[in-house]
Amino acid sequence: MSATRMLAIGGFVLAFALLAALEWAARREDSRIPTLGDVCAAVMRYEVGRVPVGRIGLFGFWWWVGWHFFAR
Repeated sequence: MSATRMLAIGGFVLAFALLAALEWAARREDSRIPTLGDVCAAVMRYEVGRVPVGRIGLFGFWWWVGWHFFAR
């Protein structure tokens, strides 16, 4: 494997570990940090007028992730 590929994989592993640590910290008793579910719920409720901008944005994010990481 090339060094660039190993660096990219290491970056994704680090990002996943940080996200897991943040979620763990959010689920402790008396924590003021919102969980990932709370953040997603707040984004999904966001609207401009009658347009569900949060839902469209979240759908667009998942489309981008699928396009860039899962499409071949």
